[in-house]
Amino acid sequence: MKRTENLTPFIVMDIVKRASAIEDCIHFEVGQPDISPSSGVLDSMRSAVDAGQFPYTESLGILPLREKISEFYQKHYGVDVDPSRIMLTVGTSGAFLIAYSVLLDLGERLAFTDPGYPCYKNYSYVLGIDPVMVPVDAKTEYQMTPELLQQYDNIKGVQISSPSNPTGNIYEKSNLERLIKHCGDNNISFISDEIYHGLTYGDKRENTALEFSDDVIVINGFSKYFCMPGARLGWMIMPEKLVRSAEIVMQNLFISAPTISQLGCVSAFDYEFLADYRDEYEKRRDYLYNELKNIFKIDVLPEGAFYIWADMSEYSDDCYAFAMELLEKAHVAVTPGVDFGVNNTKKYIRFAYTRNIEHMKIGVERIKEYLKNRG
Repeated sequence: MKRTENLTPFIVMDIVKRASAIEDCIHFEVGQPDISPSSGVLDSMRSAVDAGQFPYTESLGILPLREKISEFYQKHYGVDVDPSRIMLTVGTSGAFLIAYSVLLDLGERLAFTDPGYPCYKNYSYVLGIDPVMVPVDAKTEYQMTPELLQQYDNIKGVQISSPSNPTGNIYEKSNLERLIKHCGDNNISFISDEIYHGLTYGDKRENTALEFSDDVIVINGFSKYFCMPGARLGWMIMPEKLVRSAEIVMQNLFISAPTISQLGCVSAFDYEFLADYRDEYEKRRDYLYNELKNIFKIDVLPEGAFYIWADMSEYSDDCYAFAMELLEKAHVAVTPGVDFGVNNTKKYIRFAYTRNIEHMKIGVERIKEYLKNRG
């Protein structure tokens, strides 16, 4: 069997395609910010374009941006990260492919949570790695724990995301520390997807895995908190012992990350802009959560990212059919839960609050009206 035969489609992209043909569609399906990046980023990108030359950079990426990222870790977390350990990647997707390549061999087992971001297991299939889906639910606040992990044999790597997609939960500091220690004690590689860091709400704050160990891989990027999904620029922080191996993989798979994106993102660390942006998304979270909790069962309060994981089993036993029903009859686009795994996911749909409140209000009213008339 070819490795690609195991790949599962990302159903939400089919929803996106159909929704784009519906002129008055309300969009809750796509996890990408609708706010432009800071003016400094746009000015820096224009300057890069005006320069008229776009050479490859070194495979680790340009040093000024790696230094800015290092400074960010000191400001945001109080963690010192040498720029030599930072690699700029082609989105976080490129980072995952590099990380899995340097950590695991063919047939070795890499554990993820179920539900979780669907591409993790698909990256594993492409690389001939065996994905192990660990069921999580509201009882552990959708977090992997050492106790859950101990139920599986021969795990060589663990991948978590916090805040997570699709539930928006944040790993408790004590659990994250215990999980990293368990992996270290058992020679299990640990990867932390931190792409939604910065987008946390109320009093809740996220912890980077680097607070607890330097022997982990941390992956982040500019698509969510920094409002640049199309820039296709991520970063990866590695243990010093893995930097050269990762650099060689990068040289061969990608050469380097996009030059214009790197030059523009040097100006991305505008902390006043980022604080205002976070506050706007907290208002959106509060609005949508308070509306949806009266329509669907929501078993975990979304503490970060920009998603709400809603149990729609009161209305249907098939989330895909229900999502298509909302799309075709109410002109509201949501993501079916089955995109995110097999652990009870048929009961759920995911809402993204990546559009303004005025847009979302129309969608909520349409859902209420449709369900009322549906009976």
